[in-house]
Amino acid sequence: MSEVLVLVDHADGEIKKVTYELLTAARALGEPSAVVTGASGTAAKLADGLKSYGAAKIYVAESDEVEKYLGGVEVAVLKSLVEEKAPAAVLLSASADGKEIAGRLAVRTDSALLTDVVAVHSDGSAVHSIFGGAFSVTAKANTEHPVITVRPGAVDAEQADGAGEEENIEVPALEGRHATVTSREPIVGGDRPELTEASIVVSGGRGVGSADNFEVVEALADSLGAAVGASRAAVDSGYYPNQFQVGQTGKTVSPQLYVALGISGAIQHRAGMQTSKTVIAVNKDPEAPIFEITDFGVVGDLFKVAPQLTDEVKKRKG
Repeated sequence: MSEVLVLVDHADGEIKKVTYELLTAARALGEPSAVVTGASGTAAKLADGLKSYGAAKIYVAESDEVEKYLGGVEVAVLKSLVEEKAPAAVLLSASADGKEIAGRLAVRTDSALLTDVVAVHSDGSAVHSIFGGAFSVTAKANTEHPVITVRPGAVDAEQADGAGEEENIEVPALEGRHATVTSREPIVGGDRPELTEASIVVSGGRGVGSADNFEVVEALADSLGAAVGASRAAVDSGYYPNQFQVGQTGKTVSPQLYVALGISGAIQHRAGMQTSKTVIAVNKDPEAPIFEITDFGVVGDLFKVAPQLTDEVKKRKG
């Protein structure tokens, strides 16, 4: 069985949920092999988690150089592995970083690139959700070792026992010009879960009305232990920081529960959240497009409905 390379997405010693989804997807194509890049000691913290989701091999590429460049080391490591191992495919997260690495890798290995995929099949074909989810398109690469980016939340992660055999590989010297990191400033996100990792997301839209009014959204989110999101209209209006934007030009989420407050449901927003397992919307416009995809909808004033819901959640918890 051919192996399938999976670039591990991780932060602060924790594996991101999308990596488990990638390992699950990879099993449809062959035998998953995780590729870990990072500073010395990174792989030791991640190995058990990778094994529990089916990683047969763990390629360890550790170097202090990894943090100095924007994707350059990952591209070099994956290129080396593709040339040496001839994998059936290379899978990465369809995040901003993952897409950049994937594009550069595809060029350097003369591989086809399938991006923003929502499912992969054993015959090597992949499904894309396009035009804001209005159409599904199936594509198949006509080159060896295609590079595939998978949309976070599109695949249900399933555990499987993997041997997790570790193999240290040398980090190749970078050639040519590369963007380097001159400083890092982490975003202070508080105690709420990270948006793309959260099992519950509460988002606010233009109907929230102001940045101060977003306290209503945050209060409900905190009562549920949820992440906070925002529509593009809310972000463009200055109501909430852009790193919390959900939608086609923001982040894609697929939580167990998505609560939309004052969001009309433009196709661009729906493209980033419509794979959520359960969707609840509160909007005073009964014709709002968001109601087309909701499991439960409330036609009403979010400033009356959301606080009542927050109080009821607190009572149930108490």
